[in-house]
Amino acid sequence: MKVHLVDGTYELYRQHFGQATKHATPPPFAATIGVLASTLQLIADGATHIGVASDHVIESFRNDLYDGYKTSEGMEPVILHQIPLVEDALRAMGVVVWAMEEFEADDALGSAARVAANDKRVQQVVMLTPDKDLGQCVEGKRVVQFDRRNNVIIDDAAVREKFGVGPASIADYLALVGDTSDGFPGLAGWGAKSAATVLAKFEHIEAIPDDETTWDVAVRGAAKLGLTLRENRELAALFKKIATVVTTVEVGEVDDWQWHGPTAEFSALCEELGSPQLAKRATTLAQSR
Repeated sequence: MKVHLVDGTYELYRQHFGQATKHATPPPFAATIGVLASTLQLIADGATHIGVASDHVIESFRNDLYDGYKTSEGMEPVILHQIPLVEDALRAMGVVVWAMEEFEADDALGSAARVAANDKRVQQVVMLTPDKDLGQCVEGKRVVQFDRRNNVIIDDAAVREKFGVGPASIADYLALVGDTSDGFPGLAGWGAKSAATVLAKFEHIEAIPDDETTWDVAVRGAAKLGLTLRENRELAALFKKIATVVTTVEVGEVDDWQWHGPTAEFSALCEELGSPQLAKRATTLAQSR
């Protein structure tokens, strides 16, 4: 079997801005309708076991670790208001939803990927998100990401090609380089090339020697980079903790994620959304299983 794990927060954004390019003034629930339609399309394409992770609350435990970490401030209200709506709508459609409060959607996806990868019945785990953080959860061609917008599969080889390091080093890479979308800066002077070059040899920050003259890699400004790392080991460790996807969130088991069709409430909800055809399509798909 194949397991599909959807980044619901990203999907909501994708649908919202996709609709904005089609309509000068998108309908109020356009993003929610888009998420439901895209999930039904996933099922129509053969998906049987699906889980959707969402950031029910944008803030998480990481905000307690670092003051500059991303918050809901500045987010489009139309997206914020639809987060609980799309969660309820997906549940009514019969899809398992992990609505995160203490943790983030990425943590639920990483945890579900771990559970699925440990299930010998699962042939492949597909995480439907282009989020670079999830690159650390990729395993060969068995646990992969899928960028739906660009129709691109991101496997181990693709992670290495893009970042210059393997999945095991992604959290270290982000700790050094920083992640502006998540709100932490990394270490001064460390860029994509220098981080990739050094981590390609040492894999993890903890293994990088304090003495840069022993690195034995060709990296520009090694003396300055070494000094920065020596003086900021604790900060680097903090950023790595922030960048590390938690894989112990309770998400149930693979069998819990099998789609059996919509609930009785889904039809009325679709009427309220102004998209009754979604309920008809869900029922048709369920009957064809």
